[in-house]
Order: sequence, then C-alpha cells, then structure tokens
Amino acid sequence: MITKHITEVTSRFNPFTKPSKTCRVFLAHLPANARSTMKINTTVLERNSQEPSFLKLKFKDGKEMQLDTEKLKINDVVEEVDRHSRVLNRQADLTGN
Repeated sequence: MITKHITEVTSRFNPFTKPSKTCRVFLAHLPANARSTMKINTTVLERNSQEPSFLKLKFKDGKEMQLDTEKLKINDVVEEVDRHSRVLNRQADLTGN
C-alpha cells in the first residue's frame, strides 16, 4: 500500500464487531513511522454502540476520501488508496518533484 501521500487518517470503529475488521487491518498496514508523517485520529466505540465504522483519508493534494468499512473489504480499501496514490506519484514524476 502506498502511504507516502496520505496526510491524515481518521477512523471510528467498534473492535467487537465483525465489520470493523477492515478498519483495524488498514490501521495495522500503516508503516511504523506513520505517526511522524501523518496525523492519525482513532475513535474506539463502546461494545454496545450502534454507530457504523468508517475510515476517512486526506491526501497531499487536498482530496478527502471517506470509505464505508462496513461494506468494503481490506483489498477494496487498499485498491482505492493505491489508485489515488499512483495518480499522485505520476503527477510528482511529471513535475520533477
């Protein structure tokens, strides 16, 4: 997963429910130095909470992506993040940065 273009990660999930697995696995995929390169906000919900889990990402170009982790699997989330990150990589290569 290409994470160098992500500036902020906001997540909310109930760790006791099955649909929150996508959110938990995504956070586990972040590199060890993620806290120094991006802002990470995580809200862990109570066991009996009925609020849906979600994942919100902000990129260097200002794009915000809100992903419904109740419906998406981890492969789908990684694919969406990589798709936008490859576009940003291509733009950086073309501008010479």
